[in-house]
Amino acid sequence: MSDTFKSLERAPGDSRFSLTGILDAIRVNADGLIPAIAQQHDSGEVLMMAWMNREALEETLKTGRVCYWSRSRGKLWRKGESSGQQQHLKGAALDCDGDTLLLKVDQTGPACHSGRRSCFYVALEGDEARIVSDPLIDPDTLYGKG
Repeated sequence: MSDTFKSLERAPGDSRFSLTGILDAIRVNADGLIPAIAQQHDSGEVLMMAWMNREALEETLKTGRVCYWSRSRGKLWRKGESSGQQQHLKGAALDCDGDTLLLKVDQTGPACHSGRRSCFYVALEGDEARIVSDPLIDPDTLYGKG
């Protein structure tokens, strides 16, 4: 854990710190990425997990439209740029170690590329896996493939 996040452990509520200093102290993986969990701001529903680099996080904080780093495409990915299903930032927080982000968002339609509201639709129950939700939109329709 960085000295910055260690020092925050004893900080009283409503203490203020430089955003740049906190962003500099974020613990990223070898690829310069941090996991970001997107949660619907009003219901608490966990929608998805994706990756952010410093540029994606700064853009998200500046514009209010959530931007991730696409590992498969090797570039910034503004959520909804191909599907239209955007995420608008309502709040952002780092965990106590500075190595995971929680994004409180307002999700337009499905968050998952499968057309489902949440990416977490495969429940592991006993000795089987069960699909717990139906797609809201057919993926081919969502991405214009049909």
